[in-house]
Amino acid sequence: MGAERLSFTWWGGLIGPKVLNHVRCPHCSYNYNGKTGRDNTKGIIIYSIVVGIVVFGLVGAAVVAIALMAFMSR
Repeated sequence: MGAERLSFTWWGGLIGPKVLNHVRCPHCSYNYNGKTGRDNTKGIIIYSIVVGIVVFGLVGAAVVAIALMAFMSR
């Protein structure tokens, strides 16, 4: 019996496990990269930082857009 692909994780939601090929061994419950066989910790950290930057940028852009709309409507 081979490793099972994870479809959801707390750190990556639905997309993260697919991006990092995250799988779990059914015997020992160890999670790792299904392509390389290596631990995914570095990938998870990088993925989380990139997602955080993107979300922060989108929220910042939305705040600026709302502020500009409020300023222009005066």
